[in-house]
Amino acid sequence: MFSERMSVGLDVHARSVAVAAIDGVSGELVQARLRPAHEEIRSWIQGLQGPVAVTYAAGPTGFGLSRALNAAGIRCVVAAPSKLQRPSGDRVKTDAKDAIHLARLLRLDEVTAVVVPTVEQETARDLVRAREDCRGDLMRARHRLSKLLLRQGFVYSGGHAWTGAHDQWLRQIGRQQLDSPALRLTFESDYDAVLTVQARRARLDTAIEQMAANSEFTALVRRLGCLRGISTLTGFALAVEIGDWHRFTGNTIGAFVGLVPSEYSSGQSRVQGSITKTGNTHVRRLLIEAAWHHRARYRPGKTMRDRWDLASPAARARGDAGNQRLHQRWTRFTERRKRPVIANVAIARELAGWCWSLAVLEE
Repeated sequence: MFSERMSVGLDVHARSVAVAAIDGVSGELVQARLRPAHEEIRSWIQGLQGPVAVTYAAGPTGFGLSRALNAAGIRCVVAAPSKLQRPSGDRVKTDAKDAIHLARLLRLDEVTAVVVPTVEQETARDLVRAREDCRGDLMRARHRLSKLLLRQGFVYSGGHAWTGAHDQWLRQIGRQQLDSPALRLTFESDYDAVLTVQARRARLDTAIEQMAANSEFTALVRRLGCLRGISTLTGFALAVEIGDWHRFTGNTIGAFVGLVPSEYSSGQSRVQGSITKTGNTHVRRLLIEAAWHHRARYRPGKTMRDRWDLASPAARARGDAGNQRLHQRWTRFTERRKRPVIANVAIARELAGWCWSLAVLEE
């Protein structure tokens, strides 16, 4: 609830900050344009008649400003950009108007706040996102190499691609069957890009596994690992991306990651469409990929039992129940001849609920 005298809106950019402060007693509007230095912004705000509350929209400038203001005793709310209400007829957008708009929303208590991670949590999140970027880079590098060979008529048919046998085939092609010096140089460039990104991914995987084994997320990652499809890398990514699991319930976490159907209903009509695909794209992709693991028959193997040995008995029991339930759901979808891609999204939505139940499990 808003209780301060002054509400301050900040439109933060890399090289400038537009500031608007509204006095709740006199109604006076004070505006300024400042440099993005935290000390200058804090000094300007402390010059206002207090108490003061501040808000700005989450963006690429990060959460350092919020931490600096809260450390100085100034309440700072980081707003979710997708939840900022704006009149549909407003066709003029400037930094100054955005700052005033934020200040008014804060005074009306209409700002939806995002959770500000700690420095350690943000560092772990950056590491996970670096690994996600590396995954995309590797996929593009592999596509470039395979399409180069396809244009020359070389197609691998010895099994799965990007295995040891496939790598030997690539080396043989590069050594013996590419006659043109320019073509050979192009192949070597694309092949070297694949090897470089693979090595970078291996280094990131090692760093993530080390942090997952000895950090504030260790217990949570081990509990999440009781579910099929949730490896150490996946569990750690879910832990750092979602952060505070207690702000959700088993029903609402699916909406947070965009796995619930969209709906357009009015009066007596009710129309549901495809999933909303809002929220955290990385988490949604991880859950959808993990859901495919529940399609096969559920027989706990050595890998799963090794993960269970690291978790508590309550987490093992909850994970086993979730694995059985999700496989049964897959079986029913198959019997109803549901399209696998649609069924998998439904499984991923329920998997998000099971992950939540393990995350908030009291041990």
